[in-house]
Amino acid sequence: MKIRSITYFCNPGWPLDEKRLRLAGDFLTEAKAAFEQAGYEVQTTRLATIPFPNLLDKLDETPELARTLSQILPEIGIAYAALGPALNKHPESYAVIPEAIAASKNVFFSGMMADPKHGLSLAAVRACADVIVRTAPLDPNGFANLNFAALANVPPGTPFFPAAYHEGTEPAFALATEAADLAVGAFTSAKTISEGRTTMVAALEEHARTLVKVADFLKFKHQIRFGGIDYSLAPFPEESRSLGTAFERMGVPAVGLHGSLAAAAILTEAIERARFPRAGFSGLFLPVLEDAILARRAAEETLTVKDLLLYSAVCGTGLDTVPLPGDVTRDQLTALLLDLSALALRLDKPLTARLMPVPGKKAGDVTNFDFGFFANSRVMALDAIPLESPLSGSETFSLQSRLRRTDHE
Repeated sequence: MKIRSITYFCNPGWPLDEKRLRLAGDFLTEAKAAFEQAGYEVQTTRLATIPFPNLLDKLDETPELARTLSQILPEIGIAYAALGPALNKHPESYAVIPEAIAASKNVFFSGMMADPKHGLSLAAVRACADVIVRTAPLDPNGFANLNFAALANVPPGTPFFPAAYHEGTEPAFALATEAADLAVGAFTSAKTISEGRTTMVAALEEHARTLVKVADFLKFKHQIRFGGIDYSLAPFPEESRSLGTAFERMGVPAVGLHGSLAAAAILTEAIERARFPRAGFSGLFLPVLEDAILARRAAEETLTVKDLLLYSAVCGTGLDTVPLPGDVTRDQLTALLLDLSALALRLDKPLTARLMPVPGKKAGDVTNFDFGFFANSRVMALDAIPLESPLSGSETFSLQSRLRRTDHE
């Protein structure tokens, strides 16, 4: 298991308060060393801010904010930053994101589509789809959309990017793990589901005890809140660190075939059984391009976009690093994002969509990303056509969680 990120949450002000940012950099440098001394590889340190519409008086300054922050990050030893989501109460905030992504390096954005307090906004869903379409041509491979995710029911304090954002004035930190190998190890030699699940829970708790011990030391030394661990079993594009491998070691012949949903549910429920301070999703990531076996099954057309959406009902974070045809339209993406938003609200769970249309490619074409965290696959088909009225409108409506429903008998 590795630490994918130590994420520091703060309000950096605008113009940027360099003293606050340097404090963040100093803390993360010390934290990285402390966790490495405890035996963990720390892949990245990251910064997440309050949502940029709440940071800026003028939203047309968003590209300048992203550019300035991008220039400061290397100076303070931080790899990536997230400027949080566009918000429906600031409808113009979505439109500035593609230009801000183009103006910066290593700066991430998101867009909120739905949450229990404000409901599901059809206009925000469409605006997020528009961001994805407009961002795709910024890179010949559609790679720029790695820096954007559409969010549904995602709270602050999530350490995984692009979904990370802060709330409040006081800083905090949280951990994102790369722990797919724990699932692979637990089920490789397990003779029963119960045996594999018990092994996996024990491994999660054992690592958590060490991580929390280090985090508590940092928390008390610096008087900073520890937000918890996001144990989302994030994979790496090697078979030994693949959630697809874990599924298939559990007995699924190939991810995407029937039995896969049960495997996803079992792994997610094992995380829920483990005792540790939780942050973010703490579920099951199924990022197609970041997982060697998922990428292979998608290339074989065994694993589809509909499968991934279905598995989101019982597990992790929604749709992540999904390669799509370059000519996909805003209206097609809107239909998919609407389904994801409805699922998030009805099941009262955080879900995201990081969709990557690849310019010039159609369904079935081979991808050619040159990125150490990606395994190449084939462009996945999207079974969607534009919605009609009233779903094609711009209203915001409530969608009560079935888990919160009260009976009137």
